[in-house]
Amino acid sequence: MSANNINQNLTNLASPKIGTKIIEVSDDFFGKASRMLNDKEPVFIEDKYDEHGKWMDGWESKRRRDGGNDWAIIELGSPGIIYEINVDTSFFTGNFPPFASIEGLYSDQKPNKNSKWVEILPKSQLKGDSSNKFKIKSKAKVRYIRLQIFPDGGVARLRLFGEVKLDWNFYENKNDLIELSSLKLGGSIVAYNNAHYGDVSALLSDGRGKTMGDGWETRRRREPGHDWIIIKLATKGLIKKIEIDTAHFKGNYPDQASIQISNFDEEKNIEKIINDSENWKYILNKTKLQADKIHNYEIDEKLTQEVTYVRLNIYPDGGVSRLRIFGLKSSNE
Repeated sequence: MSANNINQNLTNLASPKIGTKIIEVSDDFFGKASRMLNDKEPVFIEDKYDEHGKWMDGWESKRRRDGGNDWAIIELGSPGIIYEINVDTSFFTGNFPPFASIEGLYSDQKPNKNSKWVEILPKSQLKGDSSNKFKIKSKAKVRYIRLQIFPDGGVARLRLFGEVKLDWNFYENKNDLIELSSLKLGGSIVAYNNAHYGDVSALLSDGRGKTMGDGWETRRRREPGHDWIIIKLATKGLIKKIEIDTAHFKGNYPDQASIQISNFDEEKNIEKIINDSENWKYILNKTKLQADKIHNYEIDEKLTQEVTYVRLNIYPDGGVSRLRIFGLKSSNE
């Protein structure tokens, strides 16, 4: 079975989809720091200017003349551990920072002058108009990030790939339904066979889709078969309710959908997960979908199998805006 694999089980902790935001910045005269967190790939518009000069799709500070350096402080929507970083300087050629560093902080309070930051990425050289990728050795859990650029310049995108690490003790009431698939809680997309349109991570994000581009959509299938996507739940749980939302998908929603489940804790090769998933238990048999609609399904009370992975099948192809898996957290987690 063919598949398009993504960063297995890693979430972009810098994504606004999980609530990440800029809380302080030294200077963003030419380009707002919030642009740096945009989930979409950066673009260059030849003749676009604003009142400050050339419009750039990213964070860009003015030219420093004081010998200092610029910085941005970011509050992650969910705390986590960072494994990979991409400081993307796309389209910044004569105005990219030569160096950057990243520090992290885990705290319930916003950073202040006494905060003890932990080094995540030491001062490292950057290339212009490039994806500057770094593997991270530190396994520090962080809630805040301080990106420093030396001395000034522009960063198109910042990606912080890692794992959400929540304190599950917060969910003390074992009878409360939790959105087990939520990106913000640590749900992640493991694999899919196609995602030609849109941003696949939107499938697990908060709220209803804003447009047809805010969801998972496959190309038009011209051969036999159907499309699918595999999700790792944020925590092991007992599924009670499923929501499939086709918001904004009208002439291109899937005709039918089904959902399969599995429960395993050990690490498995991605290809093995994909191949095994064809034989997973069906928790929702093939069911008709409608355009631009929230579909709700209550799960049989007799089902007592705890679940760690879910596979959504769509027939034959099309677009789904959101998938929400609600359930009870496992008592063993």
